Amino acid sequence: MARTLLARCLLLPFLAVALSVGTSGPTLAAEEMAAAEIELPVPVVTIYAGDTIKDSMLRMRAYPSTFRARSAVIDAPKAIIGRQARRMLLPGEPVPVNAVDDPRLVSRGTPTQMVFEENGLVITTVGAPLQNGGLGETIRVRNTDTNRIVLGTVMADGRIKIGAQ
Repeated sequence: MARTLLARCLLLPFLAVALSVGTSGPTLAAEEMAAAEIELPVPVVTIYAGDTIKDSMLRMRAYPSTFRARSAVIDAPKAIIGRQARRMLLPGEPVPVNAVDDPRLVSRGTPTQMVFEENGLVITTVGAPLQNGGLGETIRVRNTDTNRIVLGTVMADGRIKIGAQ
């Protein structure tokens, strides 16, 4: 109890000085608080897994500079737009980095055309991708004719290029 009385006696002069500063003190503190905010893109609607994220689905929301998300979050809308949601994203919640992915051009198990090109020779066959893949990714593919597993690069049209890369 003696400590609290001592603390109050020591703080009273400082409080009196702070209150006598006038109206410019609180507005300056409010401006500093506003400057200390960070803006993060958040969904306006529920975005389900597999949905492609559009600009109209996002808005910027201010958070205090002391805000700590449970995981790393995306801080720019350009980093989200055009990507695919890996899981459901709730309205008003920051988007975790691991919750979005590049769009898939090739899906695991879906028959896909494989192309081999060299010196004017073009061979095409059907393969079954063993993993999902986006543009330019190297994935494993099982040749359905020979059951051999080969590596190929996903092309923009959804085909897989194998051979000399």
